[in-house]
Amino acid sequence: MKNYKSITSMLAFVLLFIVAAANAANAPKLTFKFTTVAIKGAKHTEVYAVNNAGAMVGWYLDSSYNQHGFLLQDGKLTTLDDPSGTDTLCAGINSDNVIVGWYQNHAASVGFLYQKETFMDIPGPTGAVDSWAVGINDSGMVTGQYTDSAGVNHGFVWNGTTYTTLDVPGASLTAGIGINNKGLITLQWVDSDEKYEASYYDGKNYYTINVPGATDTYVWDINSAGDVVFTWLYQTRYHGALCTKCTSKRRKFYKFDHPKAPDTFAVGINDHKLISGTYVSKKGVSLGYKATY
Repeated sequence: MKNYKSITSMLAFVLLFIVAAANAANAPKLTFKFTTVAIKGAKHTEVYAVNNAGAMVGWYLDSSYNQHGFLLQDGKLTTLDDPSGTDTLCAGINSDNVIVGWYQNHAASVGFLYQKETFMDIPGPTGAVDSWAVGINDSGMVTGQYTDSAGVNHGFVWNGTTYTTLDVPGASLTAGIGINNKGLITLQWVDSDEKYEASYYDGKNYYTINVPGATDTYVWDINSAGDVVFTWLYQTRYHGALCTKCTSKRRKFYKFDHPKAPDTFAVGINDHKLISGTYVSKKGVSLGYKATY
């Protein structure tokens, strides 16, 4: 049986230089207003990305504990199952409702792109053993992660024809996560002490953007303004964080928790002050949410 720990497996990756000055002090509090998102009849629901129209994607477990990807828009649910495998997970969506994610094919994970009711594999560069497609912008640029034949994990960006490998200097693991319409990319990586850290990449340099006070930082989506959402670990609990203007020296961090949850995961953000993610109820059930701020 799958439960909310599947998202922590994704965080662990998934599953996953020049350092800009960070504002280490927490910013004044923002007010986050939460709305629960749950698929009717599902055992668990996890929400990942949200686009500018408010359409959300993620995955759910049905009554028989089978995993399905989904698109939820204007209250209408579309279940998405890649016909090439099982356990579909939808991780990213752009303004044209082009969706990326991954599925399981025997022992391998395979990235996909879904457009106009058609699935297309994103297998990673030549020699990749596994691939995960995680983020997509309005130009169709896709970010993700692949595992090479030596078992090393790398981030990538794909422009529809060509893969570019992304490796944070000094990292033992790198994963491409979010990409905004300016081409700025968020990356998850593991340092020499096996701690999870976060960076963004501007096409030339990598900049570290860890949540102040976190035991581990897991970076997720980035919007057009350079605002970034994070899930961060402190001791044994997961929390959400928003970093405004995170790609500048004026960045500010706002930490938050769902009021009904021992664990909160922040994953998606759009350009209209809407965050999406998952929280875990006291009964251990994962539920999606959207939050305005």
